[in-house]
Amino acid sequence: MALLEVKNLSISFGGLRAVNEFHIEIQKGELYGLIGPNGAGKTTAFNLLTGVYKPDEGIIKLDGVDITGKKTIDINKAGIARTFQNIRLFKELSVLDNVKAGLHNHYKYSTIEGILRLPKFRKVEREMDERAMEILQVFDLDKEAQTTAANLPYGKQRKLEIARAIATKPKLLLLDEPAAGMNPNETGELMETIRFVRDKFDMTILLIEHDMKLVSGICEELTVLNFGQVLAQGKTSDVLNNPEVISAYLGDE
Repeated sequence: MALLEVKNLSISFGGLRAVNEFHIEIQKGELYGLIGPNGAGKTTAFNLLTGVYKPDEGIIKLDGVDITGKKTIDINKAGIARTFQNIRLFKELSVLDNVKAGLHNHYKYSTIEGILRLPKFRKVEREMDERAMEILQVFDLDKEAQTTAANLPYGKQRKLEIARAIATKPKLLLLDEPAAGMNPNETGELMETIRFVRDKFDMTILLIEHDMKLVSGICEELTVLNFGQVLAQGKTSDVLNNPEVISAYLGDE
């Protein structure tokens, strides 16, 4: 059984079909790419998968459970986390507290315990600090744990957003153009980080990306969208040699 199974997913805005009969299957542990020219519907597909939009038609199943049309918070609890093309951090909070925000689904204490700082509160906060630091070490951000997120360099803000998403313990991690705005060195580091995250956390990853070097370097399977529809799908090497895919990208240029 596929970890993610999507069938005939469609949505229209003002009579325009933004995504039309989108379908995809992703197996557990895969590093999967979703590519396409500008305006192809990639981010709209992510928004459908994460509950930002409700589809007009279609079915989304995660680990065999139908999550179609559920609220974003419920989809996150079911096991899907994401990052955004435009970084969305709690910029006024510390690096550590950003990651701890992602842990709150899994560490609980009552309002009274928090207000009075009772032993349960202190125990849970200590456990969260330790877990957050473990995640930050993976991204080489542990030395900046007390730095305000807004003061991090751009590349490290990208890493922090991924770290916070991982803190929610997702089954499936969606990365929306994680290399956007990065220089070649930062992109190379990011490729290694994504591979490491997949292996260390036994993570399944779906990413949107325009950087074809990154896609061809780490993705095992690809789906190509164009005008909201699936243009090609399959092994990365086969898809990237597909004449229709090449034509779509040349047209985008």
